[in-house]
Amino acid sequence: MDVEELLSFKPEQTPKRTSEFDDDEEDSPERRSIAPPTPKVRRDEQAVDVRSKPQVHVPHREPQISEQERLDILKFVESEEPEGDVLDEAGLKKILLLFEKRVLKNQEMRIKFPENPEKFMESEIELNDVIQELRSVATVPDLYPLLVELNGISSLLELLSHQNTDISVAVVDLIQELTDVDILHESMDGAETLIEALRNQQAAGLLVQNLERLDESVKEEADGVHNTMAIFENLIEIKAEIAKEVAEQGLMQWILKRLRVKMPFDANKLYCSEILSILLQDTNDNRILLGNLDGIDVLLQQLAAYKRHDPSTTEEQEFMENLFNSLCSALMSADNREKFLKGEGLQLMNLMLREKKLSRNGSLKVLDHAMSGPDGRDNCNKFVDILGLRTIFPLFMKTPKRNKKRLLSTDEHEEHVVSIVASMLRNCKGAQRQRMLTKFTENDFEKVERLMELHFKYLEKVEQVDRDVDQLVSSGEIEEDEDAIYIKRLSGGLFTLQLIDYIILEISSTDVVKQRILTILNLRNASMKTIRHVMREYAGNLGDAGDSDWREQEQAHIIQLVDRF
Repeated sequence: MDVEELLSFKPEQTPKRTSEFDDDEEDSPERRSIAPPTPKVRRDEQAVDVRSKPQVHVPHREPQISEQERLDILKFVESEEPEGDVLDEAGLKKILLLFEKRVLKNQEMRIKFPENPEKFMESEIELNDVIQELRSVATVPDLYPLLVELNGISSLLELLSHQNTDISVAVVDLIQELTDVDILHESMDGAETLIEALRNQQAAGLLVQNLERLDESVKEEADGVHNTMAIFENLIEIKAEIAKEVAEQGLMQWILKRLRVKMPFDANKLYCSEILSILLQDTNDNRILLGNLDGIDVLLQQLAAYKRHDPSTTEEQEFMENLFNSLCSALMSADNREKFLKGEGLQLMNLMLREKKLSRNGSLKVLDHAMSGPDGRDNCNKFVDILGLRTIFPLFMKTPKRNKKRLLSTDEHEEHVVSIVASMLRNCKGAQRQRMLTKFTENDFEKVERLMELHFKYLEKVEQVDRDVDQLVSSGEIEEDEDAIYIKRLSGGLFTLQLIDYIILEISSTDVVKQRILTILNLRNASMKTIRHVMREYAGNLGDAGDSDWREQEQAHIIQLVDRF
């Protein structure tokens, strides 16, 4: 097939549908990437739509090509280099020079004719067009240092406060493309230079200020909000320490405000929950900031909607899970545990467990985080006071079957329940502890029977992991790294086994319970030595959940329990 003929071939356009969905189709990402929408000039909050080109309706004819021609086209596409010019330094300088001219012209026209949008309308269109041209820079990240050196980033950030929000949204769209993670990985030098320029010029604060004025009832501005969230996600993925900066520059406060807004659930609300979860995941300063901004109450209020009703869509389900994850991260800060307690978070989680809805999975994880460690003491005692034992022990006795809606696996469910029971036995004092111990003597020691059943189940899992590890080490497939092997054993069931055996030691302080445990061990030809060995290993590998004093006290407490057992 003639190459010239191939290159000159243009299929005729499909006629534009004239329906009530025209606007939606015109604003789709695919169409915007080809012909971005012309901005609307705003005057006193009123938008003047400057799109005036008439639509040309051309009858659609499907081009007919033979099989051989189709193969020739595929071969040509695979073998030929693209015809378009690749942007170089000279090309970038040319575009930036034009960009600066358009910015100045638009500023002059707006100052000269502030009350006459028709006069500066053309300069606004030209400015938008050159912003679209700058998108080509995103295809050559090696040019990012030159873009920064020529003050391109500085000029773009200034436009975030442009009177016409369509211009600021176009800038957000451009920055989102420039910070795309895949593109940044193509040139780490370019990525480093761009990110440092954005940080030095407080880009996060400017982006948040722009978020404050965007109207999400307008599709283009709602897209601008979504792209702004994408910028933050991109930056944090490349440099995790940026999470603290963007939260302090207003993003955390804006997200909490956005979550509180009473409007139909949409993609932007989902994205806000994702970014909040990312901000809290590994940054303790952000957890403290969330608590100071009353974020614990905001999360509890949002989750309360799922107390008796399941999310209606998979997206809304993901939103709910993000909120639970955010709450779990937040509770790793001691101050937030107190706020959770005062905000009646325990009562809400307890109700969720009783209702048996999807929220039960998340509420289990939250309770586990709220009650663990030395900072969970008040929550543990309060949970007993609000009759939480009536809720948690049925789940301890029987693990719900997993299905498509119940996302926690059997092992995950049992780990959280056992962890909650272990935390209460460690933290509860006085009457609350006595109520806990009494539970294990009820109904002919049924809970002791269940506890020992779980002990043998997870002991078998750990023994299987040990055999697998020994085989891998002996064959040379993995190195004999003690820390790595211990982590592998923990994830293979050892962590849950340690919690189970800890409970066994705690409840053995009651003689009748201890006697029942020994009877069950004898019936299974098992030994107390196994439990003692597991707990000594546990004491020797306590993590840094608390300070060194707490760790020493906890180790001494466990050894004392082992010796008494």
